[in-house]
Amino acid sequence: MLAPDSFKGSLTAAEAADAMAAGVARVDRAIEVDRCPISDGGEGFLDTVLAASGGQRVVSRVTGPLGEPVDAAWGLIHDETTAVVEMAQAAGLELVPDDRRDPTRTTTYGVGELLIEAWARGSRSVLVGIGGSATNDGGAGMAQALGYRFLDAASRALPHPVRGGDLQAIAEIRCESVHPGTEKNVVFVACDVNNPLTGPEGAAAVYGPQKGATPAQVETLDRGLGNLARRMTQAFGRSFEFPGAGAAGGLGAGLRGFCRRSALTPGISLVLEFTDFDDRVERCDVCLTGEGRLDRQSLSGKAVARVAEGAGYADVPAIALVGSVTPDAEQPMKYGLQAYHVIGDGHDDAYAMRHAARLLTQCTERVVRGWVAARESG
Repeated sequence: MLAPDSFKGSLTAAEAADAMAAGVARVDRAIEVDRCPISDGGEGFLDTVLAASGGQRVVSRVTGPLGEPVDAAWGLIHDETTAVVEMAQAAGLELVPDDRRDPTRTTTYGVGELLIEAWARGSRSVLVGIGGSATNDGGAGMAQALGYRFLDAASRALPHPVRGGDLQAIAEIRCESVHPGTEKNVVFVACDVNNPLTGPEGAAAVYGPQKGATPAQVETLDRGLGNLARRMTQAFGRSFEFPGAGAAGGLGAGLRGFCRRSALTPGISLVLEFTDFDDRVERCDVCLTGEGRLDRQSLSGKAVARVAEGAGYADVPAIALVGSVTPDAEQPMKYGLQAYHVIGDGHDDAYAMRHAARLLTQCTERVVRGWVAARESG
């Protein structure tokens, strides 16, 4: 089985699976290959679920992270009763040029517009993958698109769309004109991190710099998320500091609050269920997985660790092929991986990213040759 996640910045999960398959074919074209590209809720979530479910791909023009129109793909499955939304299609970091990355000025407004599109097509449940965001607005932009109103201390409405830098100004959340879908429709949030909303492990501190935030902006964003959480508690009567609340710049908290029938679930578990991974891996002799970087986050509900765990239940060895590793990468060995290999070993990161497909094919060939030789000798 070939079950890679995406190699961010280089290969989609499907492209990675194809590169692996090419490596297997170099060893022996008679080897049967089951391609099972996966996602933990981030990049590739939409394509993975649609491929597994035979769903319909839809494209809608919505508000992008910078407030400018973008064409965002989403999907329909289960006879259009369930929609699949990848938030990065409407508010992803890849939609923002490097010189404009500033999470004080980005918004999730387009994510709310996608939810409305899905509900208008008759979907009564929505799967939302929330990885790869450019935002740090706690889902306030999304909520504004859904009809929530944010007022400042002078009871003036905040401008459209609300952005990450606006959150400190919120004094009240008004709910009179909210879209009815927020109450009657179910939203399953595919979340791949356990970060709280605020604090040293929160959305701004951990992920803000990756989105272009300066140290001063990180402090501003963190205070804004804290203020939003207090206002949401006043409006909805419960706390919004929980594991996963800080995902996608606080969208984890926003979806749990502003979409009243919602639940966070590990994205990889959701995807493996849709792809029938547990049944498929039982029919395999070895499982090759992989991702761009193997690090301590690989243990926190991430794709590689969950694939290794599932393969382990079926007594199938799991081997990871990765773009790079961090000093704590030995830890995943405790979670079921038999081994891991760095595809660009001996090359710098820039070279490895440019030639990821070729290097992944070559690494797969080496690993499979070794596996075949071991089987034949033992």
